[in-house]
Amino acid sequence: MSKENFYPVVDKIIAYESGELNAENVLELFSELVKNGMIYSLQGSYQRQAQGLIEAGYIDDKGNILKPAI
Repeated sequence: MSKENFYPVVDKIIAYESGELNAENVLELFSELVKNGMIYSLQGSYQRQAQGLIEAGYIDDKGNILKPAI
């Protein structure tokens, strides 16, 4: 991942940790983390959240958004 792509993702993670993202933004963040593979370098709670979104049918295992956030 290039630096240009890395920093915006980090900003989104910080916003997520601060509770500043709405459900749609959270879904977009986890979609992006799965797509770029960064999810596997984050702590387990992120991986569990991504797996929960996959199992609930919001995203697929490639990170594609399948249905809108509630």
